[in-house]
Amino acid sequence: MPEIVPPLVDRLDGLLFFPVTAFGPDGAVDVPTFRAHVRSRIDHGAVAVFAACGTGEYHALGLDEYESVVAAAVEEAAGAVPVVAGVGHGTALALEFLARAERAGADGVLAMPPYLVTPSQEGLLRHYTALAGATELEIIVYGRDNAVFDPETVVRLAEVDNIVGFKDGIGDLDRMQRIVSAVRTARPGLPFRYFNGLPTAELTGLAYRGIGITLYSSAVFCFAPDLALAFHKALGSGDDDTVNRLLDGFYRPLVELRNQGRGYAVSLVKAGVRMDGLDVGAVRSPLTEAAPEHIAQLARLLERARTLI
Repeated sequence: MPEIVPPLVDRLDGLLFFPVTAFGPDGAVDVPTFRAHVRSRIDHGAVAVFAACGTGEYHALGLDEYESVVAAAVEEAAGAVPVVAGVGHGTALALEFLARAERAGADGVLAMPPYLVTPSQEGLLRHYTALAGATELEIIVYGRDNAVFDPETVVRLAEVDNIVGFKDGIGDLDRMQRIVSAVRTARPGLPFRYFNGLPTAELTGLAYRGIGITLYSSAVFCFAPDLALAFHKALGSGDDDTVNRLLDGFYRPLVELRNQGRGYAVSLVKAGVRMDGLDVGAVRSPLTEAAPEHIAQLARLLERARTLI
């Protein structure tokens, strides 16, 4: 009999890995280096690979490049951990990316905001239900930027069989608590998952834990898995002394450094991966590289942080 694979929603307990996409000196996608990046972090204990998402410069990938990146992640994961592919843009193009994600073998989709426009709640419903209706893949909806969801809208999305989770990139804890409460009230017992999707999510980990949200995406895991794992373990076990020590000595200064430049949520992460020994290349336009002095600050910050674990 074929092996029965648990639903995606049941396979996400642990540290979630959002790899960067490697580019070679000619600017093309460097699939072998991307594979090495994915394999290394799976070996470090990632429980899922979210390929070609925000950290992976989804916005800058063509359809063929995107499919090659997702397929490479699927091949490296080899079924040991699920692969979730980013999908965005307007509805028509998002459906094309979705079809490519399916063809590449992804286990699920992180559905990012529609491009450019600020939709109404009904418009958001139309967009995400169109994606859900076009696939059997499980979908996590990502609320951020121009996609701001009311609690009632998330309830309606949660009623769709293959929409299995909601990732919050807004950071409004009042709204997020109301979303959790509304879904729990309308659909008691539903295995719907919530994610802290803010940049450098560890900084708000304690706050989100307070409303029952413990899953988060860790960009730090890309370039400093030892620090990311130490924080994740401390947060999950209630070791708040270690959590606060790492917040004060590493994560808060990291966020302050990240805020020194536009696009640093990606370019500073890529600099960190290169610093860790894997040349994943530069970011693609319209992003720009982190300034040399900021990369030097990151190196010093990492050196100090490792004395805290």
